[in-house]
Amino acid sequence: CMVILVLNCGSSSLKYQVLDMKSDSDYSLLAKGLVERIGLEIGEITHRVEGKDKFVIDAPIPNHTEGIKSVLDLLVSPDHGVLGSLKEINAVGHRVAHGGDIFNSSKVIHSEVIEGIEKCCELAPLHNPANLLGIMAVRSLLPEVPQVAVFDTSFHQTMPEKAYMFGLPYEDYENYSVRKYGFHGTSHKFLTQAAAAWLKKPLKKVNLVTCHLGNGSSLAAVKNGECLDTTMGLTPLDGLIMGTRCGRVDPGVIFFLAKHGYTIDEIDTLLNKESGFQGLAGVKGGDSRDVVAKAEAGDLDALEALEAFGHRTALYVGGYNTLVGGADAIVMAGGIGENASELREQIVKRLGALGVKLDKKANRKVRFGASGVISTKDSKIPVVVIPTNEELMIARETVAVLKK
Repeated sequence: CMVILVLNCGSSSLKYQVLDMKSDSDYSLLAKGLVERIGLEIGEITHRVEGKDKFVIDAPIPNHTEGIKSVLDLLVSPDHGVLGSLKEINAVGHRVAHGGDIFNSSKVIHSEVIEGIEKCCELAPLHNPANLLGIMAVRSLLPEVPQVAVFDTSFHQTMPEKAYMFGLPYEDYENYSVRKYGFHGTSHKFLTQAAAAWLKKPLKKVNLVTCHLGNGSSLAAVKNGECLDTTMGLTPLDGLIMGTRCGRVDPGVIFFLAKHGYTIDEIDTLLNKESGFQGLAGVKGGDSRDVVAKAEAGDLDALEALEAFGHRTALYVGGYNTLVGGADAIVMAGGIGENASELREQIVKRLGALGVKLDKKANRKVRFGASGVISTKDSKIPVVVIPTNEELMIARETVAVLKK
């Protein structure tokens, strides 16, 4: 039995969970929460303990160390705590956004691993520095506790060269590590294991198209339990249309915009933060629920945005089904995949050529953390919704790495 603190540090926020791991499948979630607005005048901590009302604190949180210290204080507090003392924490598992081609699996954190994470900062300038802040904060607050880095990219490191190389001069790969890396790997790995269990097939024999669909979205082609291809690239900007990211565009668009007076930074902001659903449907933040509501109220731009999402996603599902030699299942997860029946329908209604049929009634029913099959009994490939659990996957990985 191991108590694992799972941390996911962003640039101005951090998510945490405390899990008591008896085994991979036998575990309990003791507490979880979110620290927001780190470094701003006033921060906010939302702390939830199983079976109790949520507890919210508003206070200045100048940096990640103070944020994590506040979380640790809450975990052992008489009123809101779940631990007798901090000595009960056996390990801390960190989500690290980018491991480049340095890390193909989770690692116990020591100075060389930190150097490797630092090397990948250029590839993930918003995320990796924040992940490092979390690691350093835990080092100073819990110096005796082992830490493990779980990389968002490592599941995709099984991609062969034919899948990860861009059609660019080879020197750019050699000199600057320019290649496809993919993201959401922790989620795709969780879904692969969960789908194998659901199909009652050995992991090494399962072929899937896994769909992590949320504000950021990506698909993975899983062949014999390993990633063969994925839609995100060097950065999380490639592939599907997302909340505020454009997804795949002709690279020539960038030069075209530059010739029209856009600076590099403006193009970066445009493609990452002002495109996707926000750009197409005119919905600030690009939340799919707002896009659906707008479409249902008769807004044609919003309806077109949903259609574009379905069109693009179906294109990749069909392609990946071909690459894996016929999928045993199409798996959906993430905020959209688990809840947005309208967007799931937009994808599945385009998969008729694969013999995939949507069960409209089942599709409307599956949401809010439920898992279930949303295809008909005679659908050639089952479409199954499995809620993802990245924190549980990070805890499992942490335990596995430390047991080694």
